[in-house]
Amino acid sequence: MNIFISGGCKNGKSLHAQRLAQAMAREKDLPLYYIATMIPRDAEDDIRIERHIEARRGWGFTTLEQPVDLCRCLGDAGVDVGGVFLMDSVTALLSNEMFKADGSYDSDAGTKVAAELADFAARTGNTVFVSDYIYSDAREFDEVTENYRRSLAFCDRELAKVCNQVIEVSFGVFKEWK
Repeated sequence: MNIFISGGCKNGKSLHAQRLAQAMAREKDLPLYYIATMIPRDAEDDIRIERHIEARRGWGFTTLEQPVDLCRCLGDAGVDVGGVFLMDSVTALLSNEMFKADGSYDSDAGTKVAAELADFAARTGNTVFVSDYIYSDAREFDEVTENYRRSLAFCDRELAKVCNQVIEVSFGVFKEWK
């Protein structure tokens, strides 16, 4: 089963996703993978990453660092495509693809990422995807930020189409839409 979870920051999405992924892996005795996508850019990111590592310590995850080109990790030695994957997060993956480490900007990254996410879901069949709901703010932003927000919304819609279950988290309340 592919599951998509979206919601605001610090609402419990990652912990809920970990529980779901672990339950899926235990049910069928499958390997459990955590796909880490964040590239730390500052001390705050380092702290966030440490918090996530600590939160999943002892859960049985094998961590796969894959900040770009999501499907590439499926070819890594020892990775069982039939396992259960927790992909955290779509938000960071899109950011990494759109705003490259060399300083370049790919305005069409959303199309690439959405296709990769759908391909990953189809190839694995057991993935929990986590994304941040950041695109409903009524405030107007510069064109680059607006493009990122539109692209993330597009990626999330495409995931919602291909996932068996869609969950929205708001203020710690989990609402199942599909």
